[in-house]
Amino acid sequence: MENLELIVPEIFISIAIMFLLILGVFKKNSSILVYNLATISLILLLALIYNLSSISDTSLFNESYKIDKLSNFMKFLMIISGIFVMLTSSKYLQINKLNKIEYPVLVLSSILGMMVMISSNDLIVFYMGLELQSLSLYVLASFNRENLLSTESGLKYFVLSALSSGLLLYGCSLIYGFSETTNFNIILDNSNEIQYGLIFGVVFIIVGLAFKISAVPFHMWAPDVYQGSPTSVTILFAILPKIAALTVFIRFLYVPFINMIDQWQLIIVFLSIASMIFGAVAAIGQTNLKRLVAYSSIGHMGYALAGLATGTNQGIQSSITYMSIYLVMNLAFFSCLFMLRKNDDYYEKIEDLSGLSKNHPLLAFSFLIILFSLAGIPPLAGFFAKFYVFMSVIEESMYFLAVVGLLSTVIAAFYYLRIIKIIYFDPEKHKYETNHSVGLKITLILSTLFIIVYFIYPSGLTEIVSKINVI
Repeated sequence: MENLELIVPEIFISIAIMFLLILGVFKKNSSILVYNLATISLILLLALIYNLSSISDTSLFNESYKIDKLSNFMKFLMIISGIFVMLTSSKYLQINKLNKIEYPVLVLSSILGMMVMISSNDLIVFYMGLELQSLSLYVLASFNRENLLSTESGLKYFVLSALSSGLLLYGCSLIYGFSETTNFNIILDNSNEIQYGLIFGVVFIIVGLAFKISAVPFHMWAPDVYQGSPTSVTILFAILPKIAALTVFIRFLYVPFINMIDQWQLIIVFLSIASMIFGAVAAIGQTNLKRLVAYSSIGHMGYALAGLATGTNQGIQSSITYMSIYLVMNLAFFSCLFMLRKNDDYYEKIEDLSGLSKNHPLLAFSFLIILFSLAGIPPLAGFFAKFYVFMSVIEESMYFLAVVGLLSTVIAAFYYLRIIKIIYFDPEKHKYETNHSVGLKITLILSTLFIIVYFIYPSGLTEIVSKINVI
């Protein structure tokens, strides 16, 4: 009998999904109730995962499913994000008449898929989690059927994601063919001799994963999908799948293929450099805030991959720390975006921020802090995120990668500072409503405070992350 208590969180969320679906079907006009119960389910799920934090590294189901410090921390991170995403989105969904019972069920289904991905120690288990996550996100992207952009974004994400899944599955089949197993630990034992078939398999899987985190040159879906999807779905895309995909990157590269680091390291360095440069340059000409976030996230994934490219535990830990701070900054940014509401219309163009400081000084101040942090200006949290990554890169003497990262940070600072200039120095344009949901206000206050006060005790997060040792 397996240690089933270790997968209680996964069992719980599966039961919650089925219960909420049945409740929504049989009880009329229950969309708000289902949404609230889904949020409560995520809070309970967080408690269940926290209870597992003291358990030592364990494998289940013939070592195909891993419960360890990496999986527990990343799940904890993802579910906290999920809770705040649900809290910030509730009013937006009601105003846009998107608060249907299917929405929270799909969000929970995608989170279940990501939890399976994070704990996977086997190619088949990983692929099952990936597809459950992807199928939910396809539907969520095109959830607003009245909006042509939303339908287009869902279709575009579906077609391109199906292509990347095909490449990924082909990579899995190559690895299975040459190593005679799908289990990560056994692949490591069987791949002492480096074969070209295995190298091709690794490359195909890296391509599939790079698509999921929108790393260049597999980023083409991100700007259109971010802009076209409902904002409540865009915030999901910006945070949750990236946490899951980065965990799989760590698990996949550093468990079965650590012996092949010379083969894959250069690919990760290229993805990192290309993402950092492209993310910084392409965002300059954007006029839509959601498209800007898409290009910004491409750049930020470049920084996260720079840590992974080092091939050291410190590099992995710096990437995990980076993702932790990145998700807080994104939660704060989207909370501000949800507050740009007037007569039940949400505004998302950069010009709509014109003169915001004159009518909404607190909201303008939040934007100021968040944008400075995204630009990596000290002493805000975003500076420390970049600092940890660059330190791990420099310690491995990867100076070119560090220099490109620093230069792209300087370029990216331009478009963040341009938005601050529009907020504080341009003539006022709109006066927005101030009656926002409590959840939205709490999320913005907590995330902005975290960004401001992080420098007081920066070692708090790094101490937790330092316990995660993959190699």
